Amino acid sequence: MVQEIDKRDRARLFHDRLAAALTTSGLSRAALARAVRVDRSTITQILAGDTARVPGGHIVAACAQTLDVSADWLLGLTDRPEQAGKLLESSLSISETGRATTLDDQIFEWQREAEGYKIRHVPATLPDMLKTNAMLQWEYAPITHKRPEAAIHAAAERLDWLRLTESDYEMALPIHELDSFARGEGYYAGLDPAIRTAQLDWMAEVYDRLYPGLRIFLFDARTVFSAPVTVFGPKMAVIYMGQHYLAFRDRDRVRAISRHFDGLVREASISARDIPGLLTRLKGQVA
Repeated sequence: MVQEIDKRDRARLFHDRLAAALTTSGLSRAALARAVRVDRSTITQILAGDTARVPGGHIVAACAQTLDVSADWLLGLTDRPEQAGKLLESSLSISETGRATTLDDQIFEWQREAEGYKIRHVPATLPDMLKTNAMLQWEYAPITHKRPEAAIHAAAERLDWLRLTESDYEMALPIHELDSFARGEGYYAGLDPAIRTAQLDWMAEVYDRLYPGLRIFLFDARTVFSAPVTVFGPKMAVIYMGQHYLAFRDRDRVRAISRHFDGLVREASISARDIPGLLTRLKGQVA
């Protein structure tokens, strides 16, 4: 809702913001007058603030365009000085990536940027930073652009960060992902049972060390669904598309994706406290 402002107050705010934008731009009054196509005396009069009137729309728009700010900001209709196009550009970005969702350098930079905030993550498979070396060797062997050794090093680096960070880390994934892993079905077909058993043991060990700073929730994909996403506190939210990240920094979209993750936690069939027992039971399904 836009707050009602007295016309004198609006005129005064316009004068103040125009002067601030002019100072920031480094332009002279004469240069602004030429760009706006008015006399210099007109700009001088506007900046003097002696009138309770705001200039005509064409002058406001021309000033905003020249000074690279939004007309709404000059008029006090928003507190964001960016032009709409620049605001959209800064709030949405698309970054190219590979197959991994947590071993990518860009993701790690975003994690460090969100230091101290809660990070929420829905992985594409099992959480990469919780995988054993043997698991990463098997998974990254077919990938030509990233050697398994590089993935192992990156996973260890991320896990060290997770041990030391002040950020809480929540993960949510579908129950069938762990079930399929334990049975060696679907994506995990052909994975040696010894690797699967060791992986479950390693996840249980790491979880025991890091809980409650690390919390995992499992949901039933028949009732709720999620694409791979990561929410970095209030700063940004990222959707993983396979070859690209779709990253949002604007408040409304970050909040919406945060609420989506919260919904996964509310609908979780297995809570964070029950994960150790589940991992023990899953070892009995390894064939």
